[in-house]
Amino acid sequence: MFDEVEAVISDFAKGRFVLVLDDEDRENEGDLLVAASLITTEQMAWFIKHTSGFICLALPPARLEELQIPMMVPNNTEKHKTAYTVTVDYKHNTTTGISAHDRALTARMLTDAKLGAKADDFSRPGHLNPLRYTPGGIHARQGHTEASVDLCRAANLPEGGLLCELVDPNDPLGGIAARDACLAFAKQHNIKVTTIDRLQAYIPA
Repeated sequence: MFDEVEAVISDFAKGRFVLVLDDEDRENEGDLLVAASLITTEQMAWFIKHTSGFICLALPPARLEELQIPMMVPNNTEKHKTAYTVTVDYKHNTTTGISAHDRALTARMLTDAKLGAKADDFSRPGHLNPLRYTPGGIHARQGHTEASVDLCRAANLPEGGLLCELVDPNDPLGGIAARDACLAFAKQHNIKVTTIDRLQAYIPA
């Protein structure tokens, strides 16, 4: 049913999508995760098509502070305390910010410090949703935000992971895919699958 964590990390390191399921008693959903530093326009278009489209980018606190991206609200009352920041767009070589090209470019520029982007290279608000990674990762918070950055670290990639909830392709109302639908989708598209629990057991605290 699930792939070896080593195989998941290997695919992630190559810029491929992986599917991570959380606890059935938590959100009971599967998120597609991919390394932001390697995301292409074509991948982003596919990502948007098969998910809710609300693409998020998990980043470490230090990177968010460097780029002067504040939290969205001072008092987070969201059910799972997902740490949303102000949304952003990269200003250069983009149009409105919503296209697959624009969101992929914004994600790469936010993630990879070697590309040289500064705080004033991003407009606020925008169309990409950064999330603040919890120090301690999946050992501190069992969320997809933390899993995505921990996978980047395990793969020796710049620390920025894109994530979004998979929708059920058989639901005409676009409902979020539950576990069985997630596993069927992963099999159809040859995507490696793991769980938060398995990552937690594999990745050192």
